[in-house]
Amino acid sequence: MPENKATHWPANPPKLHHTTFTTLRMAQMVEWYGLVCGLRPVFQSDEASWLTNDEANHRIAFLSPPGLKHPTDKGHETGIHHTAFEFGTFDMWINNYIRLRDHGIVPFLQLDHGITMSVYYQDPDGNGVEIQVDGFGDWADSSEWIANAKEFAENPIGTWFDPEKLVAAREAGLSFQEIHERTRAGEYLPEHIPEDIFLPEVW
Repeated sequence: MPENKATHWPANPPKLHHTTFTTLRMAQMVEWYGLVCGLRPVFQSDEASWLTNDEANHRIAFLSPPGLKHPTDKGHETGIHHTAFEFGTFDMWINNYIRLRDHGIVPFLQLDHGITMSVYYQDPDGNGVEIQVDGFGDWADSSEWIANAKEFAENPIGTWFDPEKLVAAREAGLSFQEIHERTRAGEYLPEHIPEDIFLPEVW
């Protein structure tokens, strides 16, 4: 039998299933992820909770083991910058922005990356949470673009935008594609552009 040399990757790769966070704010975290991402607890206690917003048994877990300490400089420490959730359509995405805004929850970053249009929030512990919609409406097209577009290679971070200007553009009758193109062209820039993409320090 010939030897298989194609062993540098699994034949059937595993799919990303969940992310686990440690926290000293269990109740606040469970409530916040329910409001922002529609995650409901399958099991919840003061020590550990498992939440899902689809058919999986959990997508986010929270643990609060004894001896846990808050970070000292979370915004400038290595590790996960954010966890992302995606809506299937632009309307769903912008409607969710409006819903959260009306609850007093606003993003600290708003970027059109080309592959996605994204707003970034912080949970009660200061972790980043991205809520996005695919910029092409199709993963195959956005994958092709990120792999081959000179535009992305030259500017992978993307273009800043003011989400309220996107809301107004949709109310004026513009389509998703028109809004996306105008955002990339810099027509909806915010009054103040952040100096960096660090997580704001909440400690």
